[in-house]
Amino acid sequence: MRALLLAAGLGTRLKPITNNIPKCLVDINGQPLLKIWLDLIFKSKLIDKVLINTHYLHKKVTDFVETTSFESKIEITFEQSLLGTGGTILQNKAFFDNKSFFVAHADNLAKFDIDRFIRFHNKRDKKILITMMTFRTDEPSNCGIVELNDYGYVINFHEKKKDPPGNLANAAIYIFQPEVIEYIQTLNKNIIDISTDVIPKFLGKIQAYQNNLYLRDIGNLKSLELGCKEYKLKM
Repeated sequence: MRALLLAAGLGTRLKPITNNIPKCLVDINGQPLLKIWLDLIFKSKLIDKVLINTHYLHKKVTDFVETTSFESKIEITFEQSLLGTGGTILQNKAFFDNKSFFVAHADNLAKFDIDRFIRFHNKRDKKILITMMTFRTDEPSNCGIVELNDYGYVINFHEKKKDPPGNLANAAIYIFQPEVIEYIQTLNKNIIDISTDVIPKFLGKIQAYQNNLYLRDIGNLKSLELGCKEYKLKM
């Protein structure tokens, strides 16, 4: 299986920290966030290559990757203009080799067993085309909140609504089947968002995998501070 780490974001809510470094390289207790992700992914023997998309301060991401022991297993794709999460998948469809593939937002801080996540996907019902990681959030209005049926399938999705029904949130970590790329192609546009353009189309064909270890969106300074404190306790 191949993996995509989405790392092209501007990180505007983390300024002034992100004035000089991209969000994916913010410091988490002495190490860049992207290193945490690469260490997590390459613990798995089920993933052989990783693609990282870049945009803002892209050379700093490239320079960092060149210092890692994983450089030979990593490809980088630079986006002159941001394509959106789904647009990045579409532009790089050849990389995924028409097989199931892992996708994660590299600006989240997470701890989980990636092999268990992959095995969970591989045991899915044949109608399931997406496995979505979920977590319990303390800020439901700032997340995409999911509703599940008795089988653990996503049947409703509320993206950053004021009063969502619950706190089970989309972790923005997925495994997709190739059929998802086929659907993205039918949209006939370049800028495509997974949450708004893709997820609603596949309701009932998405299974949820709950992360009970740790996950936090470190999108703002308060969340980053909390994340550093909490993640240290999880080490």
